[in-house]
Amino acid sequence: MENKANYVLIGAFTLVVGIALLLFGLWAAKYSSDRTWQDYRVVFREAVTGLTVGSPVQYNGIAVGSITELTLAPNDPRQVVARVRLNSTTPIKTDTRAKLAITSLTGPAIIQLSGGTPEATPLTEVDKSDAPIIQTSPSALQNIADTANRIVERMDQVLSDANVASISATLKNLETISGTIADRDQGMQSLIASARDAARNLDATLSTTNGTIKRLDQNLVQQLPQILDKLDTTLAKLDSAAGNADSILGENRAAINSFANDGLGQLGPTLTELRGLIRDLRQVSDRLENNPARYLLGRDAPKEFDPK
Repeated sequence: MENKANYVLIGAFTLVVGIALLLFGLWAAKYSSDRTWQDYRVVFREAVTGLTVGSPVQYNGIAVGSITELTLAPNDPRQVVARVRLNSTTPIKTDTRAKLAITSLTGPAIIQLSGGTPEATPLTEVDKSDAPIIQTSPSALQNIADTANRIVERMDQVLSDANVASISATLKNLETISGTIADRDQGMQSLIASARDAARNLDATLSTTNGTIKRLDQNLVQQLPQILDKLDTTLAKLDSAAGNADSILGENRAAINSFANDGLGQLGPTLTELRGLIRDLRQVSDRLENNPARYLLGRDAPKEFDPK
């Protein structure tokens, strides 16, 4: 009996020690987990296509954690809440931003963290909740999608019914104009031929004019010395004539002075007598015209007999 009692005590002791060690291991694992990881929430206001639970989270290209949960926001289903677990040593600051990214052209989507200046405050000191919220920034995929949407909207505006009708009318007008031009092709060819002939005639006229001007220039250059000689001779003759006139005036200066003093003084009475003579002659002429018989015979003309 004593041997059986000892075995029971040893077994019970072994069992208690094993349970204690198991509990201590669980507690240590939980304590280690709580001290090593920090949960955060990332709220996206765009579609997170390709993002799944377990997708990695990178900080400037370095893996720092993973996604543990993906849910829709209960108050706004347009938003997606991603719960991530990051290494507790990751410096998540108030100015750290999260966005969607892809590792390669065909790779899976991930969450990429960036920013975080050294002087910024750690996010856990500002948000005391169990999972602080990391602010997001638009991703390149979202920018491309927004740009594509704007392009599609612009295309819808450009290709509206009114614009399509205007484009159709313009095409019809162009077709009409092209048909009219085709019908008048022969006339256009004639016009082009006439223009070509006119250009050819103009070239010939210009050539003739250039030749005439060239010959005129040559003749002018050849005759210019003779013209200059004649001009010199003419000027010499004019100079000689001026000298002769000056000598004549010098020789006859006394006579000219005498005429100016005496002759001009007698010119006034002579002109007065000349005016009187002209007046008398005018009177004689008037009398001859009025009654020539009486003026010539010195008596009145005989009166004609008038029988009664």
